[in-house]
Amino acid sequence: MQFITRRELICGSGSAALLAAGSVGAQAQGTTDWPTRPVRLIVNYAPGGGADNSTRPFADRLSRTVGQQFFIDNKGGASGAIGIEAAIKSTPDGYTFLATPSLSVVILPHLRKVAYDPVKDLVPVTQYAEGTLLIAVHPSVPAKSVQELAAYAKANPGKLSWGTPGVGSYGHLICETFKAEAGVDILHVPYRATGEVMTDFLAGVVQIHADPVTLPHVAAGKARLLAVLDRVRRPDYPDVPLLKEIYPALDFRVWFGVFAPPGTPPSIVGRMSQEMNKVARDPELKQHLFNLALTPNAGTPEELAALLRSDYERYGKIVRQFNISAQ
Repeated sequence: MQFITRRELICGSGSAALLAAGSVGAQAQGTTDWPTRPVRLIVNYAPGGGADNSTRPFADRLSRTVGQQFFIDNKGGASGAIGIEAAIKSTPDGYTFLATPSLSVVILPHLRKVAYDPVKDLVPVTQYAEGTLLIAVHPSVPAKSVQELAAYAKANPGKLSWGTPGVGSYGHLICETFKAEAGVDILHVPYRATGEVMTDFLAGVVQIHADPVTLPHVAAGKARLLAVLDRVRRPDYPDVPLLKEIYPALDFRVWFGVFAPPGTPPSIVGRMSQEMNKVARDPELKQHLFNLALTPNAGTPEELAALLRSDYERYGKIVRQFNISAQ
């Protein structure tokens, strides 16, 4: 039997401690120096939509301010579920993040079975932007206010149709809640994409639309803006009321959040949140996003976590109330 001397034991313990300390030190240094290579931002929708439009300006500015490239990886499909699943399965080393609209994490899981629990499987980083929703009507509709729209719909039950980009979309939830609050009969017409809705809306096939892509057509006289869903009235349309001023239950807001894969070091999550917030305060970015009916937002991981939980519960109740399903 071979015995270990006290000196060997001390030396061995000292070497182990040095190795452990070196490992911890290397890990801490890696976190402090983050990022040392390009960072991937998974956007769970195709290019050209609200998710991509809100994220790309942040990625461009982060690349300049942080000193490493932040690049967009569009992984669309299944209403954003494919991109979310890809992000959750990514290595939690701080070099992959998810940028998603709220619909995919607070509404979609209530509509059909998904392979993730947004509250448990995602690490909140920051809510970086909000989108303006609205109610607009085709010029053929004889209504210049929300009240007149409700009155016309009551006098003509089933005559008006409301186009949305799909079952369970924000437009659909607004439509159903408006019908319940106003006590009117309006036909919901779900499409496969926003572009298809816009084509039929501009042609008068459907007469009501709630997507912000309608705004440019308001100025052109091809749509009439009756109300907006936002925190405050829009400065370019100061006389157009917030929908919640008329129907308090219709206080819906679409938001965009950055999340990290589970297991991502908290120090990197905090640093990413700080860098996103710096960009969100850029006046030029604010004007750029305003033109797209978007507003930048600076927030903490804790604030996003609370928002995720509250909206997940709220929209779950609405989906169940109107028995909405995408199955």
